Amino acid sequence: MTEPLAVPVWAWVAVMTAIVVMLAIDLFMHRDNHVIEFREAAVWSILWIGAGLGFGAVLWWTYGGEVAGTYYAGYLIEKALSVDNVFVFALIFTYFAVPDRYQHKVLFWGVIGALLFRLVFIFVGAELLTAFFWTAYLFGGFLIYTAYKMAFKHDEDLQPEKNLLVRLVRRVIPVDPNYHGDRLITRIDGKRVATLLLVVLVAVEATDLIFAIDSVAAVLAITTSTFLVWTANAFAVLGLRSLYFCLSGLMRRFIHLHYGLAFLLAFAGVKLILSETPVGKLPIPLTLSVIVVTLAVSIGWSLVATRNRDAVDDAKGVASRD
Repeated sequence: MTEPLAVPVWAWVAVMTAIVVMLAIDLFMHRDNHVIEFREAAVWSILWIGAGLGFGAVLWWTYGGEVAGTYYAGYLIEKALSVDNVFVFALIFTYFAVPDRYQHKVLFWGVIGALLFRLVFIFVGAELLTAFFWTAYLFGGFLIYTAYKMAFKHDEDLQPEKNLLVRLVRRVIPVDPNYHGDRLITRIDGKRVATLLLVVLVAVEATDLIFAIDSVAAVLAITTSTFLVWTANAFAVLGLRSLYFCLSGLMRRFIHLHYGLAFLLAFAGVKLILSETPVGKLPIPLTLSVIVVTLAVSIGWSLVATRNRDAVDDAKGVASRD
């Protein structure tokens, strides 16, 4: 897409209302803080993915294949990057030993924060790209640098306690180092204090803030239409909680996925830079093909590698018993 998409105000209102309704239904269905099992998470994942794909179909019917293809490219790249969020969330929950029944609440409010961060970054980023051509080089360079870090520094230890926002909360607000049910704030000896769950939520929100910058920049490399960038991000992020509960136990299988995600970030960076050169914007079919092939190769590579590793481990186990 080279021309901005003209979207009426009522379409923005309709999408925002639909998102609020879906979040309200999700909150109501999980009001009892029960442990999310794989089957329930899978059902919710199918519903969220169905909503995202269905919205693309509405765009196709309303605006045509090019607009829908642009949306699907943004949706796919955001969905793929969400897998790295899942990995980090799992590390945070393990680090703070968050009880399973409270994880959904943290992720729910984390998603609210992620949506708000993305909404702000989308409008600011799109405005900068429209007003100043050189910001394409700046954002493109940032994406390439982020890709390098993801590819070669992905396994560095995560230390949530050293996060700037987490340290700020601990310094400003008295924190009790225990969980008090699902409460974020509680009273101890007549004084209001933050619970450890609030610290966890801050760590998750800080992570969302960082990922939001990467994600928005990557989708802005595909289109500067704020409506398409927002909806692609929103529908992908809405399924983040159920994606976590589906994949958290399987993350060890995706040992090479971060290379694929790094390649997609680098591709988005190069695409953004090329958009301000005589080459111009790369066609959407090419972008979609690169995303699909990259994800397929990195996931397939991971599954083959872990299957071979498990086979070797099993053989060693048999040999040791003999």
